[in-house]
Amino acid sequence: MMSVLTAVLYAGLLVYGAGWWLGYWIGNFSLLLFVLTLVTMAYWLAERFRFAPARAAAAETLTAQDAQRRAELSKLGISRVDGDVAAARESLLMQPWWLDWTAGLFPVILAVFLLRSFLFEPFKIPSGSMIPTLLVGDLILVNKFEYGVRLPVTGTKLFANKDPQRGDVMVFHYPVDPRIDYIKRVVGVPGDEVSYTNQALSINGKVVPVQPLGDYYDEDSLRYAPKFAESLGAVPHNLLVEPKRASIYRPMDSFVNFRDNCRYTAEGVTCKVPAGHYFMMGDNRDNSQDSRYWGFVPDENIVGRAFMVWMNFSNLRRIGLFN
Repeated sequence: MMSVLTAVLYAGLLVYGAGWWLGYWIGNFSLLLFVLTLVTMAYWLAERFRFAPARAAAAETLTAQDAQRRAELSKLGISRVDGDVAAARESLLMQPWWLDWTAGLFPVILAVFLLRSFLFEPFKIPSGSMIPTLLVGDLILVNKFEYGVRLPVTGTKLFANKDPQRGDVMVFHYPVDPRIDYIKRVVGVPGDEVSYTNQALSINGKVVPVQPLGDYYDEDSLRYAPKFAESLGAVPHNLLVEPKRASIYRPMDSFVNFRDNCRYTAEGVTCKVPAGHYFMMGDNRDNSQDSRYWGFVPDENIVGRAFMVWMNFSNLRRIGLFN
């Protein structure tokens, strides 16, 4: 019965993973890992307190019965008895496959769940909106505890740590569809007035200075774009801006929360960041769907601060910390 139940559970897991991979639905890895932790924990507890003791008791019964049989035969003068219960005892004590693949995996899954939920979480960069800081295919690590400890799955903050600062590269749940994770740079914090007009960024009325660094060659798009150095607070970083490209900013229909905090003109957009929210922009300024289009990121959508590229299989030189 338990083997059939376990097979059904694994079949459901395979269907879920295949549908996610093929794009039939958007997966939620945090929820999946939470469910796997609970299920394997249930198997582990059952193994520890029921199945393992039952197997041990059966093995002891077998040993006792063999000893009794040998004693009775000995009374009859038969000292040599065929058969060895060692193999049968080992077979009784052996953990069945459905416990190997559930209870046996619980410690590993629990460790991954705790590490991913409260310390560090890996992500893969899917688009070029953060070029030149992050490239498509970069595998990054996100610090989950820097902005406060949150419950897994729900994201409810248990206690606060430090607040996001201007210049931080932050992963967050996309406000339009929280099932999707986005990564952008924090440009405006609560109370800031952020203006991006004529491809120049201003915060609270002060233009953020940039320094030209020459052209940057994007290997994905096979074209050059002007690269600049910019500092938001104490965080220096590079960005791409295309001065000859006309950018027209219009709010998406899904931009509904605090929509009145933004003013759109032919030159750009100016927004007042509401309390508990953040204004995000990509470093690839003219190729990024960000707060200029879909609005502000609420605090409850924050996942953590991205700080390191831990792998890029096509370019190992990418590995390291970044701003």
